[in-house]
Amino acid sequence: MANNKSAKKRIEINKRNRLNNRFYKSSVRTLTKVFLKNLEIYKISKNFNDREKLQNLLNSIYSLLDKGTKRKVFHKNTAARKKSKLANSLKII
Repeated sequence: MANNKSAKKRIEINKRNRLNNRFYKSSVRTLTKVFLKNLEIYKISKNFNDREKLQNLLNSIYSLLDKGTKRKVFHKNTAARKKSKLANSLKII
């Protein structure tokens, strides 16, 4: 347990930052799973509405990755790798 004021403050700041980082990481993982599930649906249906839905999901994932990179949650190469992988999975179809 912390004994002085600055150590207690650092504990609180670390807790706050951990929750913020967790929000970005879990949101990206969740949206990626939803994207991949909808991608499988689109492979079968080839429906234009499904394609638009995929593009909207991809845009929101990009947004979260960019914001997380700006706030130092993700390394810039990690974000670029994830974005590239998702874009290629949509492009191949």
